[in-house]
Amino acid sequence: MTSTLTLRRDTLALELRRGPFDVVVDGDSVGSINFRETLELPLEPGHHTLQIRRGRYSSKTVDFDMKDESNVNFRCYGANLWPVWLASMFVPNLGIRLKREA
Repeated sequence: MTSTLTLRRDTLALELRRGPFDVVVDGDSVGSINFRETLELPLEPGHHTLQIRRGRYSSKTVDFDMKDESNVNFRCYGANLWPVWLASMFVPNLGIRLKREA
């Protein structure tokens, strides 16, 4: 049986990092996501990792477990405040945020 990983790219503010983000699950690129899109991926139950990338910028890698026939939801977005955007020039994993949702 498969489970579903749902990834939503959305923020309440303006996103300063534009263009599609690459979605990496368990070290493999599985697609891309644009601003205000939702991506649903079927995954086997078990332990997985998720990271979002755009060029040299990336989110931190997040570990998560999926149970049989369950749904796991995440939200991602690019830097939306100029100080964070500027800091991401020096610390690339500040450029994209990845947050698990309930």
